[in-house]
Amino acid sequence: MLTSIPDLMKIITPNQRRIEAAQAKQEIADNKGLLIDVREPAEHATKAAIGAINIPRGLLEMKLMEIEKDPARPIYLHCASGARATLSAEALTRVGYENVTVITCNAEQICQVF
Repeated sequence: MLTSIPDLMKIITPNQRRIEAAQAKQEIADNKGLLIDVREPAEHATKAAIGAINIPRGLLEMKLMEIEKDPARPIYLHCASGARATLSAEALTRVGYENVTVITCNAEQICQVF
């Protein structure tokens, strides 16, 4: 049986830390966390949050392991709606990253804060 994306989101969302952009900005300033935009490169190019690294969701686990080898470093994920960031957070947790946070507001709101 297939699980729909909305049903999958209901399953994985409660297990994730989720915060607004303003709180993420403050935390990143304090803890030197990594801000990752998991949207596609064309989306990132149209409007990007200052300091965000663009790693599309489909490449995230592989690319991030090359960039960040410390599983305890805080990682903050964002996308256009929160869905890709949520799925990405679940995948990163599965491969061993310990401190993953989803930024809950949309990309436009994030760009206004960062």
